[in-house]
Amino acid sequence: MSRVSLFNHPLLLGFDHFERTLDRLAKKGADGYPPYNIEQCDDGRLRITIAVAGFSDEDLSVEVVDSQLVIQGRRQDDESPDGDRLFLHKGIAARQFQRSFLLADGIHVTDAILDNGLLHINLLRPEPESRVRKIDISTR
Repeated sequence: MSRVSLFNHPLLLGFDHFERTLDRLAKKGADGYPPYNIEQCDDGRLRITIAVAGFSDEDLSVEVVDSQLVIQGRRQDDESPDGDRLFLHKGIAARQFQRSFLLADGIHVTDAILDNGLLHINLLRPEPESRVRKIDISTR
């Protein structure tokens, strides 16, 4: 069975990288940990809020790699100094994670703030500029 490509239209020139990106995102799966929100704020700002209860700022990493925002959480051992903690129920997820977001051209990460177990990552989406360029026609 052959696959029909959305970007295989003669009027869509140079958009094949979008198809590869969509394929990569589809293969990644939909892991729900940690939960997150994406908000659209005023003035072209966006905010990603990730629930990271139990993680300190030393346990978290926020990086922009090429056009991808990568958030990682790695907790230190959850044991007490004397090593005698006994959990009767352990329902708080404390596993490591990596959450990635693909950023469109022009979006900039302005800052990251950890507040009461929520990691807020603020992004700025500038207004698109209208670009008009006249192409001269030459004759032979």
